[in-house]
Amino acid sequence: MTDEPDLHLSEHVSRLREGENFTFACHPGVDCFTDCCRQLDLALSPYDVLRLSRELKISGKEFLDRYAVVEFEEGDIFPHVYLGMIDDGRASCPFVSEQGCRVYPGRPAACRTYPLGRGARRDENGCDHAFFVLLKEPHCHGFAAPDTINLELWIADQGLADYYAANDCLLSLLQHEKIKQGFRPSSAQRDLYLNTLYNLEEFGTRSGCGPSAMTDLALLRSAVDRLIETYFNERETTI
Repeated sequence: MTDEPDLHLSEHVSRLREGENFTFACHPGVDCFTDCCRQLDLALSPYDVLRLSRELKISGKEFLDRYAVVEFEEGDIFPHVYLGMIDDGRASCPFVSEQGCRVYPGRPAACRTYPLGRGARRDENGCDHAFFVLLKEPHCHGFAAPDTINLELWIADQGLADYYAANDCLLSLLQHEKIKQGFRPSSAQRDLYLNTLYNLEEFGTRSGCGPSAMTDLALLRSAVDRLIETYFNERETTI
């Protein structure tokens, strides 16, 4: 599964191998329940926004307008999208309640993955490689639970397979050879990136390959392929 990079991990982070067990459980009976839904920078992938906007029954564009913060800093290649937190003194997620997550079926990959972390890259042969770490942070009391689980069971239990497949779809764009050679998108091209990938259902409608005609992952792949064609081919393409 992995072509492992040389990692320099902090005190509370360790590599997690295939088949390796760990103990963890998160539920209202844990005294730190929902604490991890506050005071965090939660990056959102295009697939995260697709699932969240569908759960909320709004468009991707409306989700970005109402719930997201889009940042682009010097040195970035494409914009980054983060979940906007509520100014309640605790920087809480807008969807957290005393009972837990109000959008639980559509919760982002980072929420599903925790207490794990995942990294992925594409090698020079076009093969994707992933690795996992265990984030055993002192403030989280879920590790005191007797429940034993491993990586494979956690991925299945949290419904993560589609999220990981969707995120890996982006590698062909984000790690494209021409980016490594110095390509940097214009302001208009960065807007196109957001309007295409973070409003997938609208892209599908415009391009005639909407969600009724293909799976979510196929729709995302189509959007990524269109952006690659637009950015890196020497001709103008309209999306």
